[in-house]
Amino acid sequence: MPNSLEDARREAKVAAPTAKDKAWVIFDRIIADATPEGFHTNPWRLIGDRREYVPDIATLERLLGVPLYLRATVRSGVRALALDVWLAYELRRAGFEADAVWPRASHPRILPVPITNLLDALPKADRVKLMQRLTKKTAIPGVTSSSASILGKNYLKQVDVIMTDWATGPEILISTKRMDSSYGKNAANRVEESYGDAKNLRLRHPMASLGFLIALRSDVRVKEPLIFDWLTDLVGKLGQEDDAYHATALLLMEYGDDLVDEDDDDEEEPENPLADVGAEPEADGEEEIEDVPADEVDAALTALPRVVIQEDLVEDHLRAAPFIATIVNRALDGTPINLHKEARLRRKNAVAADGNGGPVEG
Repeated sequence: MPNSLEDARREAKVAAPTAKDKAWVIFDRIIADATPEGFHTNPWRLIGDRREYVPDIATLERLLGVPLYLRATVRSGVRALALDVWLAYELRRAGFEADAVWPRASHPRILPVPITNLLDALPKADRVKLMQRLTKKTAIPGVTSSSASILGKNYLKQVDVIMTDWATGPEILISTKRMDSSYGKNAANRVEESYGDAKNLRLRHPMASLGFLIALRSDVRVKEPLIFDWLTDLVGKLGQEDDAYHATALLLMEYGDDLVDEDDDDEEEPENPLADVGAEPEADGEEEIEDVPADEVDAALTALPRVVIQEDLVEDHLRAAPFIATIVNRALDGTPINLHKEARLRRKNAVAADGNGGPVEG
């Protein structure tokens, strides 16, 4: 007989949920709230004679509150994950195929489109059986994963938000970074990494829509004003180079000092350049993850810290709206009109600026 809860978990090969496990469940509820009955609002608006993309900033602010609520460290991967979830949600709002956008809106977060097509084609009994295997908490090497690496010209690069299919190859590749502190120590490394990653990906995937988004805590403008100006300049230039990104964005996040963990060194877990393409390291055995109770999720949603995106303090060309619009437009304009029909329809049928934009099926 097991002597403790930990012994029972070991015997049943069930692990307590990590901060990332908890974050995913809360993220999913926030996205579900933003997409009632699976419907996404149309992000395109007609403002005068212009068609503009209007991102859902309110949902972004809720998502950004999750890692703060969980007191998640940088090494947990949860902080930047909030940005990834939001950008994937925005690509679905734009009308792109849900399963082609990674991270997916449900577990497993990385699942090749041919597998989802196979599921649709199977008889119900076989489909249920295969889904049970695919949705196990542990990954199937080469099939399911929680993160994906893409081969660039010279090395593998973990890309945070992807739209891809075997027939088209990668069509959208977006890298995200987040800094909540230690700006002077980390800023140069982040920019240098981004320059190298952009060229590495661009040279192998010249037709893909390539983007880079960095989020900073707004206190950088007071604590490190020169670093903020320097980053603003360089992030802007990253989107202007012929062999770098097609679009870049800078977000400023405002939240209370009581949410700052002084013990966090703001250092990310280094990437493994020899990791398998498209997969994460294999999980240890067949260990399952304990479910997060629904009442715990409810409590988190009611207690999320307030985060405000200060777009008015960022230069126009680095704001979220033109960034996403450029990524979406490039993906659509670089493919035949028989691809991404829903995304083209949404862009064409932009609603009046005073319309509610939905619900429109996504």
